[in-house]
Amino acid sequence: MKALTSPPARSWTARFFDRFVEWAQRRIVAASKVGDHPVFDNTAFDWVPALEARWPAIRAELDQVLKSREDIPGFHEITPEVRTITTDRDWKTFMFLGYGMRSETNLARCPDTAAALALIPDLRTAFFSILEPGKRIPRHRGPYNGVLRLHLGLIVPEPRERCWIKVDERLCTWNEGQALIIDDMYPHEVHNDTNGIRVVLFVDFDRPLRGWVRWMNKLILALAPLTPELQTAKANLAAWEKAHQLPD
Repeated sequence: MKALTSPPARSWTARFFDRFVEWAQRRIVAASKVGDHPVFDNTAFDWVPALEARWPAIRAELDQVLKSREDIPGFHEITPEVRTITTDRDWKTFMFLGYGMRSETNLARCPDTAAALALIPDLRTAFFSILEPGKRIPRHRGPYNGVLRLHLGLIVPEPRERCWIKVDERLCTWNEGQALIIDDMYPHEVHNDTNGIRVVLFVDFDRPLRGWVRWMNKLILALAPLTPELQTAKANLAAWEKAHQLPD
């Protein structure tokens, strides 16, 4: 694969956008319909059971994708900004969509997964997140609290207690077929200290909000694909698709 591009230096408009987002995030906490928590109760989201019911079909499509596991890019190869927390290919991402990016090739390869994603209101990002044995993601924070993150467990290696995510001070493990919903603005870290791979369907969706803050959040998220970082990620995904078409 040819060398991937890095995002250019941030412009004054990008810096202004960052300051506006900081102001907006305080309003988002106050307007959240589901509160402000590091880990959420799944019952707050009435669509989660329907998504979980689709997990066997999603897992079957994942198994086919993993037959070409070595061709799946590292996360940093698509999104350079994550190089602050990972620079190897032990965290792989089979991308479906994200903030202006859309892989029609990958969605066509996984039609049952695509149908399941359609059940999620205000979906922003979706991909298979694959952690190789021994991979650790250091403690870090996400960039924005206007979205929440869902992990649907697809492959959880044993022993489960050695494969975990710690959000703020809460230690969580995954279960196959079950969703885990977090706010990634809270500091979090991930360990896969097992001999097997861990795979989840990784999803970001709009946080449910009240009043005018909901529309402000939608505006911010609509502008996000214009940032240099996401423009770079979009170009990198297109380059990977061209160079690494997975066999049918």
